[in-house]
Amino acid sequence: MTRASLDKQPHEVAAMFDDVAAKYDLTNDVISLGQARLWRRAVAGAVGARPGQKVLDLAAGTGTSSIPFSADGAYVVPCDFSLGMLREGKKRHPWMPLTAGDATRLPFADGVFDAVTISFGLRNVHDTDAALAELLRVTKPGGRVVICEFSHPTWAPFRTVYSEYLMRALPPIARTVCSNPDAYVYLAESISAWPDQPALAARLQKAGWSKVAWRNLTGGIVALHRGFKPAE
Repeated sequence: MTRASLDKQPHEVAAMFDDVAAKYDLTNDVISLGQARLWRRAVAGAVGARPGQKVLDLAAGTGTSSIPFSADGAYVVPCDFSLGMLREGKKRHPWMPLTAGDATRLPFADGVFDAVTISFGLRNVHDTDAALAELLRVTKPGGRVVICEFSHPTWAPFRTVYSEYLMRALPPIARTVCSNPDAYVYLAESISAWPDQPALAARLQKAGWSKVAWRNLTGGIVALHRGFKPAE
């Protein structure tokens, strides 16, 4: 079984997700206590995809996160660097243009997409700042980015309970539904080590995104960050 380390070497992260691809969506629903579906709906609302627009869904995994954008009439490109996830996605959604790609070197031309989004994937990228710059590069001037990522609960007592759940309860729960529970030990560690909401907003601004803002979901367990590419 494969477990990535917190230095997030790309081959380790990709292999880890290859291992969990078959039951990834089910496991997410279980360990999030059903919240994952609510978070996906919040992302779809924040992206606001419209008919005819092009949307890049980065770290799309099996493509489940891409379905709402397609349902809104947009042309969505699900992109991931785990071939195992993409293969699983192609079985389920053969009509989707699933694309292999590294977040730090995206296989797209400049200024292609009206909106770019990444859910629960930025935390796994080896070079966060390079990924934010690449997302900016492939976005049209005036286009938008939406990042959905685990974050830091805003209420201190709840933050303590949540930390206990991550480090003690999550791995045993994952063991009941997942073929590689060690992957969820990495998940817990990577969430704990991830920057808080203001720190991620600052990195978005540093990468060149403007009008950066965030909204907390589920008490700050998850945060939605949004920004815009300056118009030329």
